[in-house]
Amino acid sequence: MAPTNEWLSQWEQKREKLKCPVDLNNYFTSTEIAGKQLAVMDIGPCSVPTGQILVRDPLCYLANREEQPYFQTAPAGSYRTEVSVVKPDEDGDCARYAAVRLKFADVPAVRFEEALIGHEDISSLGDEEFFGFNVDAGLGSICDKRLHQAFCDFVDQWYKEHPGANLYDDYFAALFAESFRQHPEYQRSGGDWLNWQIPGTKYHLPIFQSGFGDGAYPVYWGYDEAGEICQIVVQFIDIELAYNEEDEED
Repeated sequence: MAPTNEWLSQWEQKREKLKCPVDLNNYFTSTEIAGKQLAVMDIGPCSVPTGQILVRDPLCYLANREEQPYFQTAPAGSYRTEVSVVKPDEDGDCARYAAVRLKFADVPAVRFEEALIGHEDISSLGDEEFFGFNVDAGLGSICDKRLHQAFCDFVDQWYKEHPGANLYDDYFAALFAESFRQHPEYQRSGGDWLNWQIPGTKYHLPIFQSGFGDGAYPVYWGYDEAGEICQIVVQFIDIELAYNEEDEED
């Protein structure tokens, strides 16, 4: 459903509130933030055949055909899926995925602004608040609208063939474990990311751990100097906020 003219007018007026409070470029160019060592990991292609994108927890929300993409669109194509990783630390914490990015053009983003569907109540948005998406299974995915429909078709058919089964335990768990065996760096033994080709299609849908687990997380469009969308970033961890607070508690 396209946003109304009234909503678009509100959006134009409130865009300053939708800006990301940190420069997400640093997540992919810096080797250290807030005392934490960072790495960037390429987890393979993400198919974007229509440019209409939604970011969802694949196990809890993506199989709902009513889920809608963001009202703005990206250039269609296939793009590398880059993960900004907070490296494991000496205290025993595992690798944490701070952000996941698709770059649509080889130009820097000069502004990051929250991606919206077009029906959010922008008038109620307070300072330092965001809309984001919900995670209830510890996973996220960047999904084109066409892949969304293919995913729903796959899930419907899988449950018909496996009544009473569990999609993660009886299907995805083995694939995640195999991902770990093939690419163990920055993954736990059960697997923390998967570049999944939807069966019966040519489309790649990357699935990845959501930083600190379940919660609500913002998604940002990156704009270049000309005001064109040049990337999309899922932010799971505000690194400075999270780890500076951790230091203060210590």
